[in-house]
Amino acid sequence: MSDHKELYDKVFGLLEQHDDWMHKTINLIASENISSPAVRSAIVSDFRERYAEGWPGERVYAGCKYIDEVEFICMDLAKKLFRAEFADVRPVSGVVANLIMYTAFMKPTERMMALSIAHGGHISHARGTLGGTAGAVRGHKVQNYVFDEEAFNIDVDASIKRIRSLFNDGKEVKFLLFGGSVFLFPHPVKEFREVADEYGMHIGYDSAHVSGLIAANKFQDPLREGAEVMTASTHKTMPGPQHGIVLSKEEYADAIKRAAFPGLLSNHHLHNVAGLAVTLAEMIEFGDAYISQILKNAPALGQALHERGWHVIAEDKGFTRSHQILVDVSETPLKDGCRVEEELEKANIIINRNLLPWDKKRGRDYLAPGGIRLGVSEMTRLGMKESEMDAIAEFMTRVVMKGESVEKVAADVADFRKDYQQVHYAYDTETPAYKHLRFL
Repeated sequence: MSDHKELYDKVFGLLEQHDDWMHKTINLIASENISSPAVRSAIVSDFRERYAEGWPGERVYAGCKYIDEVEFICMDLAKKLFRAEFADVRPVSGVVANLIMYTAFMKPTERMMALSIAHGGHISHARGTLGGTAGAVRGHKVQNYVFDEEAFNIDVDASIKRIRSLFNDGKEVKFLLFGGSVFLFPHPVKEFREVADEYGMHIGYDSAHVSGLIAANKFQDPLREGAEVMTASTHKTMPGPQHGIVLSKEEYADAIKRAAFPGLLSNHHLHNVAGLAVTLAEMIEFGDAYISQILKNAPALGQALHERGWHVIAEDKGFTRSHQILVDVSETPLKDGCRVEEELEKANIIINRNLLPWDKKRGRDYLAPGGIRLGVSEMTRLGMKESEMDAIAEFMTRVVMKGESVEKVAADVADFRKDYQQVHYAYDTETPAYKHLRFL
């Protein structure tokens, strides 16, 4: 057998090992989810091999008559679900959706406001010195909102004062961006609409993490609160394929369409457009029940950890109003988020370490931050409810607080997961959630 064939076979072996491992794990990565068997069927269709540059009905390529119909359906479903006048479903990711937003609403090097990474902002919002997409790719000068660590949200009055100070210094701000990667509570969008109008600024909202919550009308409503444009990822609280959406008013449609193509996209992963259409239909039908359970499970997990001695952020505010909770682990026996992440992974519990707003002042960085971020979207999609959140908190406590054998906990987690192998809140649920599908 050739070396190349051995590597070919090894790839499939690793894929199978991964799928086998996933069905034994508790996955609490807040930016991940599990798509339905129907979505998986859509994304392995022949669409994955095809090109469809441009707007549906105006393609540069032939052979798109069915692709166009699916994309129109996808756009119509997105507009209905998000109550939007316009939807572009071509972005291949949330970051690309953000780039389309920046391109449509700002010229290169213009100034914008966003949360800092330490306060929950995403790297695609960050300045160039950090390698952030807004600064490094578009050259935008990024200023940060003032953050209230007690309220765990943007300080409206102090941030508006900062905006006015920038204008007084001759430093015009063109764009106010809301949304983030750590996103426990709705952002104060409507509170900034008046100052945006006063200075001629546009408002955007990155809903990557909370798009499913917004779709179900259970978090906030940015497009009615003052945002002119909203971007979304489709695989976090939206349980779809990895893709993106830009939603806006009809008056901005031409600018967004031109920014997308030819500006930032050629082909746009047509199989994932089909998968997204299926996801949007599922969310219209089942989203209310699914998101309602997420919003029960997240604070239940926070409370269960709190009762076991964990320092869960924002306890006085009910821990969260989203799918996420944030935990300060600096006082646990493992001391930092990296070690907690590593030990829990050995026990089949997958989480991610996360910076806390005060970490920098304490000399911490992302390699050894003081926090961890947890999300309940995927486990909720598998049918787990509040009692299962209590069980998850106990597994985590056994590893981090009690120092039990990770091998023993891993075996117990795998046994616990045996009853949660099907996707819920979908039309088609019979195929096991992590079943390895190989077409030969």
